[in-house]
Amino acid sequence: MNAEVQRVVITLPALADYVDIVRLNLYGIASKMGFSYEDIEDMKVAVSEACNNSVLYAYNEQDGMVEVVFEVHRDLLSITVRDEGEGFERVASSTSRMTLHDKELHDVGIGGLGFYLMEALMDEVSIENETGRGTKVVMTKRLMRTEAKV
Repeated sequence: MNAEVQRVVITLPALADYVDIVRLNLYGIASKMGFSYEDIEDMKVAVSEACNNSVLYAYNEQDGMVEVVFEVHRDLLSITVRDEGEGFERVASSTSRMTLHDKELHDVGIGGLGFYLMEALMDEVSIENETGRGTKVVMTKRLMRTEAKV
């Protein structure tokens, strides 16, 4: 790993009450990096969706943990949300562009809209999961610097 990359790792119980802690940490890190308010709000929605999927579906109401890793690079922020709970069935692979245009709302699987939302709000999203071995969502947002910022 590059020496310029800084990592912040948070491990939390897979409970809805703790998702706010992840959003607060994201806000602190992203604002320090110079992301715009709009980009930070987009990232907060995306990370909330990833965390909520772990909270709602990973552990079948059993105790479990969610690990969130923020990797701070010079020009981008990578956020990984990982759980060790039950995986989920993904209808389409993330390598093909998914679209809701040809689907009725009731045809979208549980948690399906959250993944569309993450992909719409972030620059890159990858999802790895194995039944019974957990899910890992990696989301990346590039920092766009404008001439006005120094």
